[in-house]
Amino acid sequence: MAIADLSDWMDEFGRPGFIWYAKRLSGNDTLANKAHQAGPYMPKELLFEIAPETNRPEVLNPDVWFDIYVDSHPDVRTIRGVWYNGKFHGKTRNEARLTNFGGGQSVLLDPDSTGALAVFVFSPATDTEPLTCHAWLCGGEGTEADLVEERLGPVEPKIPVIWRPGVSEPQAELFSRVASTRTSCWMQPSEIPPDWLITFPTGRQIIERTISLRPAGVLNADVRLLRRRKCEFEIFRSIEEASWMPKIAHGFNSIEGFLGLANTILQSRKSRSGKSLEYHAMAILEEEGFTLGASFAHNPTIEKNKKPDFLFPNVQAYEDSSFPAHRLRMLAAKTTCKDRWRQILNEADRIPTKHLLTLQEGVSEGQFREMTEAGVRLVVPAGLHKAYPEAVRPHLITVEEFIGDLRVA
Repeated sequence: MAIADLSDWMDEFGRPGFIWYAKRLSGNDTLANKAHQAGPYMPKELLFEIAPETNRPEVLNPDVWFDIYVDSHPDVRTIRGVWYNGKFHGKTRNEARLTNFGGGQSVLLDPDSTGALAVFVFSPATDTEPLTCHAWLCGGEGTEADLVEERLGPVEPKIPVIWRPGVSEPQAELFSRVASTRTSCWMQPSEIPPDWLITFPTGRQIIERTISLRPAGVLNADVRLLRRRKCEFEIFRSIEEASWMPKIAHGFNSIEGFLGLANTILQSRKSRSGKSLEYHAMAILEEEGFTLGASFAHNPTIEKNKKPDFLFPNVQAYEDSSFPAHRLRMLAAKTTCKDRWRQILNEADRIPTKHLLTLQEGVSEGQFREMTEAGVRLVVPAGLHKAYPEAVRPHLITVEEFIGDLRVA
């Protein structure tokens, strides 16, 4: 069944009985890295839920075959859900993937789909119907991804979203309690400042707490950034649970009350996601000895009311026509860049090379070439470089390298 309109598609499958899995495709999911076992990664537990027959550790690589309908394009294929369980058979692999899409013939494996938001909706097998899956690969320069995230909340690299529609409104999964397994940054209610349970903390406040738990120490900037992002997410979810679960347990007197709280939670998640990377970058710059206002500017207003995320060394130097343009730098911070990198091209007229800090797990060689030709240089934490094609990796800039360039500019 091909459904042309994404809104209709989400309404069609946003009903009880379906299981949604939304993720940003990485270079290891698509053919961008020329991986032998290309195909979207999925949590083992999810595979076991939709196909219990795959939960057989005594069998090498148990699998299930089922039809997938890629309604966004459209395309129909019979694919394989497999648990690569070599760890239980003298090897090392222990992960689940969806494979056998037909190689480059499938839009889901197209290298240019790297970084795109993909939504898989599974209909588990019943006594009369087999397991099936409907999928949508978001396009439209980010507009379709925005529409999906309006319903699911932010879907970031390495943080997929699983949703099991349980009531008539899609926000219902927001009220499913997340298992609060203690992690190094997870905060129990007694550890959360009391005023944060009255008024949800700002993104800056959460990042300040993150830094206190993950101080700079001797870690380089690349490791620091990735560790703090993970820690921040754990802190945010623990505060979210402590703040909203008592209200959820109390119940609702009206649909309006239910929807109001659901929308509050979604907006809180989007707000954290939107500015998180910027705030982390600013904290690292300050730790590295850069001073706000003197050696860098954050969200300054320059010509024609343009507002780059970061400008170096400062607004005064940028507006001084005698200051050498080759010593100016601009840095944009976008968690994902596939659909958004063009937005930075006109953010600073005097700076032809635009640096873009991203956490996206890979781009295709074609898209990277397009970025490079447009004057965009990717700044990617070193720990994510292996998610990019081998031909691209030498041209990526680490956070440490970018900071080093600022020091000598």
